[in-house]
Amino acid sequence: MILPDLLANESRRRHEFPVCEHKTFLAHAAVSPLPRCVAAAMQEYLTTATHDHQEAGAIAQVAAETRRLTAELIGARPAEIAFTGSTSMGLAMVATGLPWQPGDNVVCYRDDYPANVYPWMDLATRGVEIRFVEPTVAGNITVADIARTLNDRTRLVALASAHFVTGWRLDVDAIGKFLHERGILFCLDGIQTIGALRTDMQHVDFAAADAHKWLLGPLGTAILFVRQEHFDRLRPALVGWNSAACPGFIAQDTLRFWPDARRYEPGSLNIVGLVGLHAALKMIQEAGIDLIEQRVLALAARVRNGIGQKEWEVLGPGVAAESGFSAIVSFTKPGTDLSALHANLTTDGISISLRQRRDGAKCLRASPHFYNTEAEVDTLLQRL
Repeated sequence: MILPDLLANESRRRHEFPVCEHKTFLAHAAVSPLPRCVAAAMQEYLTTATHDHQEAGAIAQVAAETRRLTAELIGARPAEIAFTGSTSMGLAMVATGLPWQPGDNVVCYRDDYPANVYPWMDLATRGVEIRFVEPTVAGNITVADIARTLNDRTRLVALASAHFVTGWRLDVDAIGKFLHERGILFCLDGIQTIGALRTDMQHVDFAAADAHKWLLGPLGTAILFVRQEHFDRLRPALVGWNSAACPGFIAQDTLRFWPDARRYEPGSLNIVGLVGLHAALKMIQEAGIDLIEQRVLALAARVRNGIGQKEWEVLGPGVAAESGFSAIVSFTKPGTDLSALHANLTTDGISISLRQRRDGAKCLRASPHFYNTEAEVDTLLQRL
């Protein structure tokens, strides 16, 4: 899929992304629609599975290729990629698999999506203290904010690559370098950037991301990145027949986990989901993550600039900000019934998200992807 060609041919764009036929879909930070190529790959697999057992065919090859494509996208090794059922599952596996000691502490952000809060809070049952970072600007977590929160018992910092409400983008490399210089592990919830923005694992120890947002893949299929040097440190939280070699399906006298990230896959994979993720990753590779990032940032900027002209309040980085932009733009306006407006937009075929902050105040959130057009963004702006 050549991105400029796609955007220059409206009929092809609507063919490849059928949602465009009847909706202005700008809610990829929630749950994305499936591109035609992803749905077709899954349908083909399902049809084949009605004529033979579900593992028939080149399933091992598809899994290996999906690991490779994932690794290339995030700057990792295929051996460092495992497949799980969700972002929550991946983060929980990290939280429960590390060798904590009473008195250790973990730093996270209270107002991140709960998938990256609850697993760390649950460690209190093991004597681990949870320390919440308090950024100067809501959602915009900096090295200075982290530095104020650490102490000599901090073992891990868990943050999101972009905040799901405000849209602030985390400086993953700067924070990762800062933490590694101090011997502190860094766990990343990458679901709000992987697939839309370059998200590199060079200074990350663990990361998880489901396919159903910016990767444009199916629900219930997620990637888990574990840096190879931590395989012995992070014990598989779930152990099953697929965690280790069992030739002839015979349990061995000694449990020896696979020497790669397959050790974190206890049982049979969600093959139909994996097939869909494989197709989505191929599409992203063909379009090019650099071009995708340029495109989504430009569309988000169009939303941000247009919103400012209509006297809405942008919750994340504003027009004058120099950095921190993601593909998420959230906004509000005092005195406006945002729930009613959101319902009206939905009725009119314009899909954005309605979200709520800790204080109960609501906001609207737009999150365009690379296949969206300037005209679709303008449709939203005009309706507002």
